[in-house]
Amino acid sequence: MEALLTDLERLQASPMPFAALMGVRFVEASPDRIVASLEVREDLCTAGQIVHGGALMAFADTVGAAATVLNLPAGAGTTTLESKTNFLRGAAAGSTLIATATPVHRGRRTQVWQTRIESDGKLVALVTQTQMVL
Repeated sequence: MEALLTDLERLQASPMPFAALMGVRFVEASPDRIVASLEVREDLCTAGQIVHGGALMAFADTVGAAATVLNLPAGAGTTTLESKTNFLRGAAAGSTLIATATPVHRGRRTQVWQTRIESDGKLVALVTQTQMVL
């Protein structure tokens, strides 16, 4: 008999190529909450060895998409419709970012997720994204 995979094992077993390239690591997963980490490498930074805003957005998009996947009906897919990011502080190369996504809305056609990205317990960015259910 084949054992059922946990939600975290499901995400780890099918990594998203761009997320893997960035170094995103899922550390907790359930339909109600996803937590992932990302080490801020120099190649993810802008001037001054501070994480690039695009890297933060891509990190949040990855985590929100993964959260949506865990809430999809069988056979459905997803794509991002809209994403809004508030950048609140920088994070230096060598630091670890933690992203936590929680649901705002889980409907039949769309899902909305809020992702908090923190470093050393301080809020770096707050992202709200809408995912379409395909």
